[in-house]
Amino acid sequence: MKKAFRKIHLWLSVPFGLIITVICLSGAALVFEDEVTELCRRDLYYVEKVSGAPLPVEYLIEKVAGTLPDSVAVTGVSISSDAERAYQVNLSKPRRASVYVDQYTGEVKGRHERAPFFLTMFKLHRWLLDGMKPDGGIFWGKMIVGVSTLMFVFVLISGIVIWWPRTKKALKNSLKIAVGKGRRRFWYDLHVAGGMYALVLLLAMALTGLTWSFSWYRAGFYKVFGVEMKQRAGHGALQTVHGTPQTAHGGKSGRNSSEEGRGNREHTSSYTCWQQVYEELKARNAGYKQITVSNGSASVSFERFGNQRAADRYAFNPQDGEITEVTLYKDTDASGKMRGWIYSVHVGSWGGMFTRILTFIAALLGGTLPLTGYYLWLRRIRLI
Repeated sequence: MKKAFRKIHLWLSVPFGLIITVICLSGAALVFEDEVTELCRRDLYYVEKVSGAPLPVEYLIEKVAGTLPDSVAVTGVSISSDAERAYQVNLSKPRRASVYVDQYTGEVKGRHERAPFFLTMFKLHRWLLDGMKPDGGIFWGKMIVGVSTLMFVFVLISGIVIWWPRTKKALKNSLKIAVGKGRRRFWYDLHVAGGMYALVLLLAMALTGLTWSFSWYRAGFYKVFGVEMKQRAGHGALQTVHGTPQTAHGGKSGRNSSEEGRGNREHTSSYTCWQQVYEELKARNAGYKQITVSNGSASVSFERFGNQRAADRYAFNPQDGEITEVTLYKDTDASGKMRGWIYSVHVGSWGGMFTRILTFIAALLGGTLPLTGYYLWLRRIRLI
């Protein structure tokens, strides 16, 4: 049986190996995107000095609105429990756009923009730098990534069968990486032992990643866990910007073309109760991580292990700020929870910094497996 699995392992690895390396290494580059971005742009994401009480949300939104073109409106504000973090003011367009403002001085610090390096890594990881066809043609980059990831699952499983030791002594020896017994032995050990150490996390990343590639797989994945898949709401659905949940509104805001020329200032009336809603939610939720308030809805997230997109959701009357509906995370529909868990497992954030570091290391090892495999194969057929 091992002989058959060796052939499966080899002949799936040879054509898809380089693509798997690109997917793994670009994924590793994205694990600590937030930390690197904040380190490089600390002036944008953090205030210079914490002084006194923050200014009212209404005032800060007016300051931001005054810098926006007439076609763009403020859709929400995200406030961290960290007093040093600037307020994030979310915009109607472009998709997932936001501006940061110093809550103590009212200074509009600037707009969040994904660094070109990380944007390239994301496109490489998801679509091999390809783009969706305007005419609805085949999205080849997405298709190739999906097929390669699926083949990677079979490569990993066949690798387990090939590796499976017959004795405890063989098991112990198979998990060692020798560094002083020659180059070939080192690459062999790195391929075999490194693959086994990273196996569980690589399988988790591959199996969750496939849910973004194929709708049929996504439906089956949800069904395995007994969850009925529901379509995501297009307007007001919680998205993630710079690693934090916020309300994203694609396209135009609720205004028609004749109203757009009147500017954003006429919308400030809807912001008047946002400060009240924020203060009430802050009082209700000790230990919160972030509170996001938008027109008629709000969410509260917490610093905890597990689903990193978990949040309690609230609805309120935009006229007087009265909370009219509460949906705790534990009562959220299973489909929404599943989406958050898939994302958290895929990026390794479910267990905090520790699991993210493990995910980063596993992704790096995953990127080396095809390269060490190519080396061993070429040595075996005497091409190098």
